[in-house]
Amino acid sequence: MQVLVRDNNVDQALRVLKKKMQREGLFRELKARRSYEKPSEKRVREKQEAVRRSRKAARKQAQREGLIPGPKRKPRPTDRPSAR
Repeated sequence: MQVLVRDNNVDQALRVLKKKMQREGLFRELKARRSYEKPSEKRVREKQEAVRRSRKAARKQAQREGLIPGPKRKPRPTDRPSAR
């Protein structure tokens, strides 16, 4: 994994790195490797994750087809002062 540091801004590069690591699931894997997980517990956890993924995919598909309403959107502020 590689992150470019621009203008000596290490703080921003660290934030980008952490976000990339989060997306890759590295933190979850490190937490899982701290202690031994029995094979039966691993099967149960993976089954639950698969069910969660399939439900999420079905919910997204239903939202795209218009069968259920999508997530509520935050109203955009319209009364901001104009820049002059």
